[in-house]
Amino acid sequence: MQLENIEEIEETLLNQDEHIINMWTPLNIEIDKDYKFINNGILFNLVSNLLYLVVLPLLYIYNKIMYNFKIYGRENLINVQTGKITVSNHVHPMDCTMNAIANAPDNLYFPTLKSNFEIPIIRHIIKLLHAFPIPEGISNKEKFFNTIKELLEENKTVHFYPEASLWPYYKKLRKFKNGAFKIAVEEDVPIIPMVYKFVKPYGIRKLIKKRPFIELHILPAIYPNKELNKKESVEDLKARVYLSMNNKILES
Repeated sequence: MQLENIEEIEETLLNQDEHIINMWTPLNIEIDKDYKFINNGILFNLVSNLLYLVVLPLLYIYNKIMYNFKIYGRENLINVQTGKITVSNHVHPMDCTMNAIANAPDNLYFPTLKSNFEIPIIRHIIKLLHAFPIPEGISNKEKFFNTIKELLEENKTVHFYPEASLWPYYKKLRKFKNGAFKIAVEEDVPIIPMVYKFVKPYGIRKLIKKRPFIELHILPAIYPNKELNKKESVEDLKARVYLSMNNKILES
């Protein structure tokens, strides 16, 4: 299957939570009541900050060479100095690195699938880059959400993929889950929509490049409507964010 042609198989995917790419996950982690979602140890933070200093520039160079990666509207992100939630469509295995690059020099925190922490070597790298696993069951969900709320209270940025699953090179916007919007309403923080778009190679690179270039468009912050009750506010915020992102995707 060509990843660029995923639209051809979308009708066969009955569950939009289904991942197109399945990684090898030979390990198993237990998220019990003592699990630390965020490590604030001095040594951990030292290593993490050094990794950021070394890895992010290399990732930027890699993404620039491979995908001619460009960011538009970054002022919409850096102008919000409070805690905030960023959301984006999940359409490329490298888009998590692109999210981190957009948020640099500040650290970006992002919940990710528990299975990603069951991949050898990768599990350690993503933890150092401030990823933390999403509990699969009901237990420990409260601790998980409290961790996110504490990050927002510390004026950190937390990234969500509201579509939940990765569909590489998919050009439409899929249905959103409520998680990010529920937290934004409860903590009264803005959502900053970010949209990945694919562009046909141009210039001399179109002669040698088959896969499309990648652009990240950062849109203006959208705030919860305080005049609505909680349930209505969550749905309203989700709808406004979805509309903003979908309009950007539909732009030629």
